[in-house]
Amino acid sequence: MENEWIARIVLVVAMVGAGVLLICMANAAASGRLKRNQLAGIRMASTRASDKAWLAAHVRARRATVRAGVISVLGGAFALVPVPMPVVTIGVLVAAVGTLGCVLYGARVGSVAARNVSES
Repeated sequence: MENEWIARIVLVVAMVGAGVLLICMANAAASGRLKRNQLAGIRMASTRASDKAWLAAHVRARRATVRAGVISVLGGAFALVPVPMPVVTIGVLVAAVGTLGCVLYGARVGSVAARNVSES
């Protein structure tokens, strides 16, 4: 029983932590506070082409990335619901897949926005 709570706490910390980081990164990048770098953000050739392309990509991807963060936080919170561990596992897995989907969608629309800036 104690091992189950340790697993739940690890899930909460991982999912909530990832979600908060996604939300913070999305807001910082879309506001221009997160400059082009080697660690965080949508790092594709189209987004790294210029500062304008970088900002355009992150402004366009902000909503999807924040949504990914919220889904991740909710998935982490779900780990604290007093339901059997297999249900928690499925719920957190669904949240992780939703988070990934939103992040990939944000990267896609951000890349398109960056290409549009580069072409004009």
